[in-house]
Amino acid sequence: MKLTRALFTGVASLVAIVALWMAALVVFDVSPYVGKGPIDVWNYLFTMPAAAENREVLWGNLLQTLTDASVGFVAGLVVAILVAILFALSRGIEHALMPIAMLLRSVPLVALAPIIILIFGREVTVVAVMSGIVVLFPALVNIVYGLRSASPQILDVVSVYGGSRWTALRLVAMPSSLPAFFASVRISVPGAITGALLAEWLATGNGIGYAIVSAIGRAKINEVWASVVAITLASMVLYAIAAFIESLVLRRWGSDTVR
Repeated sequence: MKLTRALFTGVASLVAIVALWMAALVVFDVSPYVGKGPIDVWNYLFTMPAAAENREVLWGNLLQTLTDASVGFVAGLVVAILVAILFALSRGIEHALMPIAMLLRSVPLVALAPIIILIFGREVTVVAVMSGIVVLFPALVNIVYGLRSASPQILDVVSVYGGSRWTALRLVAMPSSLPAFFASVRISVPGAITGALLAEWLATGNGIGYAIVSAIGRAKINEVWASVVAITLASMVLYAIAAFIESLVLRRWGSDTVR
């Protein structure tokens, strides 16, 4: 039933997006040269003489971007989890490090990109850093909130029986933070893709992030729209997978927390 509802929601969202897409082209009277519709994208990928080559190029770019996004997703989420645990154990560490996290969030990544590229180069490390920065702050805030949402009464019981802060965190706070953790995962999926696209555009010259900029420069508008559609669909699918895994995990291990 959960899977059926998720599939129905996904199809309904896709239909709504396509309808809005077509309506926007009409309402804003976008030139057919610039504004391509779903049929144009379909023809570019499936009916044109060069459709097979177009699909191959697009698939290669998409895989590269998803790989880059995965690197940033893991890097940002792991750092967010570790820092959130430190914050939960010590308010002093939080007061010292939170301004740094806020600085990374408040300064546009485009402005930080030249410094990051100078430090880390133009390989996979810069992708992990730039994409991880996009993921880090929202994931950190959610996880910290989840760790501090544990019942004070249960925490007092652990303390009365001689448990340390780490014991209370491990046995009480972490299980109670599962909903917040998975909310962070869902938020991080599109954030990681956004960061990967920026890194590809500004640093690595690979993937869909660079392909879109390159296609605009070469006036290949159909390729631009096909790339945007591909990465949008990938984002929707990955978000749906994250939400589905969340429902399974919370139903199995987090039922008490959810209630």
